[in-house]
Amino acid sequence: MTACTGALCHLRTAAKLHARIASGNGAVTQARNASYLTKNFIGGKFVESSTDEWIDLRNPASNEVVTRVPCTTPAEMQAAVDSCADTFATWKDSSVMTRQTIMINLAHLLRKNQTEIAKSIVKEQGKTLVDAEGDVLRGIQVCEYAIGTPALTLGDTSPSVAKDMDIQSYRVPLGVTAGICPFNFPAMIPLWMFPMAIATGNTMVLKPSEKDPGATMMIAQMAQDAGVPDGALNIIHGSHDCVNFICDNPVIKAISFVGSDAAGEHIYHRGCANGKRVQSNMGAKNHGVILPDANKTTTLNQLVGASFGAAGQRCMALPHTIFVGESQEWIPDIIEMAKSLQVNEGMVPGTDIGPMISPEARDRACELVESGVQQGATLLMDGRNVEVPGYPNGNWMGPTLLTDVTPDMDVYYEEIFAPVMTCQNADTLDDAIATINANRYGNGTALFTTNGAAARKFTFEVEAGQIGINVPIPVPLPMFSFTGNKGSILGDLNFYGKGGIQFYTQLKTITSLWRESDSTTLKASVAMPQLK
Repeated sequence: MTACTGALCHLRTAAKLHARIASGNGAVTQARNASYLTKNFIGGKFVESSTDEWIDLRNPASNEVVTRVPCTTPAEMQAAVDSCADTFATWKDSSVMTRQTIMINLAHLLRKNQTEIAKSIVKEQGKTLVDAEGDVLRGIQVCEYAIGTPALTLGDTSPSVAKDMDIQSYRVPLGVTAGICPFNFPAMIPLWMFPMAIATGNTMVLKPSEKDPGATMMIAQMAQDAGVPDGALNIIHGSHDCVNFICDNPVIKAISFVGSDAAGEHIYHRGCANGKRVQSNMGAKNHGVILPDANKTTTLNQLVGASFGAAGQRCMALPHTIFVGESQEWIPDIIEMAKSLQVNEGMVPGTDIGPMISPEARDRACELVESGVQQGATLLMDGRNVEVPGYPNGNWMGPTLLTDVTPDMDVYYEEIFAPVMTCQNADTLDDAIATINANRYGNGTALFTTNGAAARKFTFEVEAGQIGINVPIPVPLPMFSFTGNKGSILGDLNFYGKGGIQFYTQLKTITSLWRESDSTTLKASVAMPQLK
């Protein structure tokens, strides 16, 4: 297909994109019952699945069916892999400048349609519009980082390692790769994956979450418009069978996954057993630590946003706060600030917290809160019975806060993934660090202080992989990598940044000998080569 040049890219509007989708030539098609059927994207075409198994995707604010997502058939999944393999045969030899141009085009289209993608996220996932726009933006930034792939994949060379002998080493693509995405970042996580894979010369089979694939389908259309070759990016849908197909298919060389512990451990072990590279980002229990010398107003604003924003459904949220010394006296101020947060449908102006993804997720969070009360925690703010006018069937949960929480409680041990803040007191910074280091997770943490010595001590002694100093959600920008550790990741190569480049490529090293004399030896040497 023809790459999208600058003029053509500027002519592509969100309205035209949506018109093509709605007409049946894009990501979804209208069914007889007035719901919509999400399609597969295989070989550059949006193709309706022949499956007889469908998953109802419901708007979290109303629980009305938005679309029906197919459980892609084994034949369709294999077709997606075959398409990727066929395209890889030529795409691997494409020039780095061609790939760079496509990434430039894609980043432009994503920015141009950022709000339209975000609206899809609000409808399917429940985020507020401003939060959904941030979801898209953080993905765009990774795509823009991928524009620099020609420089990022430069090799190494060492001339004259011996007389007339040189060595060079460079990075080459792996082949067909796969991405398995979670529900909580429907745009950002797919954009962590396929731009890096494609820019380094690979192809990818992508499985978005069955709970909210709409953003990914819109992005796939934009990727095609940007010039991504047909078959370089294919999209399939489903749950367990789809995941196991990806883990077992011998053509797929690497798997990127973000999601829950159970799924991540399964994918890592099953994928590795089948000889694949796997990077698996999983659960988290991020701690915020408040020192008494912190700037109170700024700290409380950041803490409330990081704990309750996105309905707590972020892997880098701050669900647990450790108040050191006198800072525990700030808890009533947090409660007053949290009371002002507006719970509502994501498109309603002024909304701070949208619905949770599903009734099951909400019920689980409510049960964990109740378990905390039963195990001795004090419930100072209860958002379990919040009501939203006009949306009686939504998956609503308002800001909830428990104090006197200890590490042996279920509400601490489990990743809640809800707008719930659990609070713990500590006498010293050392006590806070000990609590964090004893936790099985190591995704991130944040310290709030105006004391540089305390900040330095925290930075060097805490074991979490991503540390914020007066930054509540320290997700690294794309020139770095997402570096969670301990039980939050399986695999030794991280997402995006240098780690992402390394994950999607492998080294090839060439040792060459061109004798200056250009002579032909008359007798073969059978001795071990000696470098002198």
